[in-house]
Amino acid sequence: MHSFAIPLIPTEEGGLLIPAEQVTALLRGVAADWATAIELESPEADPETVLAMTEALTQLADQIDAECIACASRPEQGY
Repeated sequence: MHSFAIPLIPTEEGGLLIPAEQVTALLRGVAADWATAIELESPEADPETVLAMTEALTQLADQIDAECIACASRPEQGY
């Protein structure tokens, strides 16, 4: 089981932000833990379900990474 320290960044409006790299690391870490449960033949882990869920978490992490790269790559708009 992984332990993750996730920094929270307060906004001026009172909300909280989490860095995207922390979110994607968390998603990939959970997926890795589930995959390990299958490798260890855990009786609670249904292989088909775990595979589907690990793929979904990994795809979500990849999508977040791609969106962040696209956002960071956009030229700044001068106002």
